[in-house]
Amino acid sequence: MNPVAFSLFGLEVRWYGILMVLSFVIGGWLIRKWGMERGYKEEDLLDFTLTVILTAIVGARLYYVAFSWEHYQGDLLKIINLRGGGLAIHGGIIGGIIGGYLYCKRKKFNFWEMADLVAPALILGQAIGRWGNFINQEAHGGPTNLPWAITVAGQKVHPTFLYESLWNLAIFFYLLRKRKNKEFHGQLILLHGILYSLGRVWIEGLRTDSLMLGPLRVAQVVSIGTILLFGGIYWYFKKRSTNQ
Repeated sequence: MNPVAFSLFGLEVRWYGILMVLSFVIGGWLIRKWGMERGYKEEDLLDFTLTVILTAIVGARLYYVAFSWEHYQGDLLKIINLRGGGLAIHGGIIGGIIGGYLYCKRKKFNFWEMADLVAPALILGQAIGRWGNFINQEAHGGPTNLPWAITVAGQKVHPTFLYESLWNLAIFFYLLRKRKNKEFHGQLILLHGILYSLGRVWIEGLRTDSLMLGPLRVAQVVSIGTILLFGGIYWYFKKRSTNQ
């Protein structure tokens, strides 16, 4: 499939970019809907969402560049050229968390409550965005003869984009159900981090284009760290909520 959807005034518009915008629009609509149900003002929710999106994009780019420095060092234009590809979801999540936290601190909002608004929208956006990898013929796994294999460069390989997209969709529907009877603020975003990371540890092991730190796959290290950190926070919040 051609990664270029169409050209506009000589500028190529790629499917990956369209899918990213679609995920932002859907995610922003969900955050607005759920936030207004919680009593937040529409303009505050819009500002919060834009802040999170912008800092997420910056974080995703800086994370990717940091772990691919040999390719970018000494060339500032290459670093800021997002059209050349190179965004990492873990960096995006970190950047979004930082931006969201600073916004909540400035507005005196409950950060964990706001993060719970984002969690289902975020994982749905991740599920949508992975299809951009399919169109670009990237982020796939190694060779396999499984019936659902996809063909890349004449070779049948694991469709790891599909594995992750389906896993993310399952998490999305679980979080939708959980949000109706959550037990404490922060529960949804913590579950997002734990559940997504569990799937990512396995899926990353199948991929052939992982960011590496020496012999280690960065995404697996970050995912395991997230499981431990978020699991600890979850246990603490859960214990505190039952003692109140």
